Amino acid sequence: MAEELLMPRQGNTVESCIILEWKKNEGDPVSDGDPVCEVETDKATFEVEATAAGTLLKRFFNEGDDVPVLTPIAVIGSPGEDISSLGPEGQERKQADTEKPPETEPDADGRPPSVPGTADTRVSERKDGGRVAISPRAKKLAELKSLEYAGIAGTGPNGRIIERDVEYVLSSRAPLTPAAMISGMQEGLEVPGVGSGIGGRVLAADLAAGADTVEPEVLPSSGTTEVPVKGIRKIIAERMHASLSTTAQLTMSASADARSILAYRKKCKNAPEELGLSRITINDVMLFAVSRLLVRYPFMNAHFLGDRIVRYGEVNLGFAVDTERGLMVPVIKQANRLSLKAISREAGRLSTECVEGKIQPDSLSGGTFTVTNLGALGIEAFTPVLNAPEAGILGVCAVQPKPVMLDDETVFHPYIGLSLTINHQAVDGAPAARFLKELKDAVSQFELLLAE
Repeated sequence: MAEELLMPRQGNTVESCIILEWKKNEGDPVSDGDPVCEVETDKATFEVEATAAGTLLKRFFNEGDDVPVLTPIAVIGSPGEDISSLGPEGQERKQADTEKPPETEPDADGRPPSVPGTADTRVSERKDGGRVAISPRAKKLAELKSLEYAGIAGTGPNGRIIERDVEYVLSSRAPLTPAAMISGMQEGLEVPGVGSGIGGRVLAADLAAGADTVEPEVLPSSGTTEVPVKGIRKIIAERMHASLSTTAQLTMSASADARSILAYRKKCKNAPEELGLSRITINDVMLFAVSRLLVRYPFMNAHFLGDRIVRYGEVNLGFAVDTERGLMVPVIKQANRLSLKAISREAGRLSTECVEGKIQPDSLSGGTFTVTNLGALGIEAFTPVLNAPEAGILGVCAVQPKPVMLDDETVFHPYIGLSLTINHQAVDGAPAARFLKELKDAVSQFELLLAE
């Protein structure tokens, strides 16, 4: 019997994957576990393996297509089998049959007729300052589907909106991806009638695109190239825009005496090879210091979720990695429990996997705080953008000489720049400043921090 091969889900936040390359052609024999195609998410590339043995009867998408997760991408079976009911179109037909409201004689305008006594008689819900009469079942369905119900004309008793009214409106609207549905429910965003996904599916990005956009004037040039915004670049763009538009970001900058960490880094570099300390970097030192201080400042090791703030006891420390595919943020799990050497080793492993495109989705999720380092590029100060829903992100800057007064004499000491961005919805300025000050002190006396 023919079996559909679905685009696998790679984490709860992944809506779709781009097919980079088909490994099998239509008509090719496949065995269970054979790689059928290579796909790309916003996090990494991976191979989709066959889930059955047989012949690849049909491929439903081309290379370069952006395919929603859990969508059939191919069919494996025996030659000559009828596969007309399989694939994305067959899936949509099944879904439509499942969600179809009960067949009744429609009114003149095509709406389902009012059926006396079918509506729950419990009363209305306040919406936008007015009263909207809607039954609990209808309200629950509308909220589940991220549907604004205030404008629906009700056919229940006294004009109350009942479940069949909501179903009627939903039947004319394009389906939502799971991530779009969650965003619509949590943020109350307007859902367009047609989305930019395959078959008009509404993606999470479509919910934020409320205003009309104006195409910019394109000036002709022999050196002009056009780069499509897709894959990881598209996800980065969406996340950065969402971060800035949904959080109240405040950045404060300071600098810390770097003599202690530079001296310690030099000792590690010159240590015997068998100790395994020579690869410890300034960034590793900063990750270690942050992991220890976050335990003392749980309000910084937190997620802001709109109606609540979740503070974490363990520090899952994300750090930014620059790759050819774009910015990635792998996460060192329970960094507060690791030694400096272990943090250095784990950071090196995760960075390598990011650069090579082998990082697993689980290694890119679950962060509670993020560190991003532009010091190697000579950046003296910058404004890190929050990795929402995290409440804070630390930017590590370059080490620069700074004049210091010592016994009526000006001397120059190396100082490292620190830029802390917080979500002011979750953290106030003064507590965040105290965290930054203690971090400065810990960096300037790093060996004392190691001894704790």
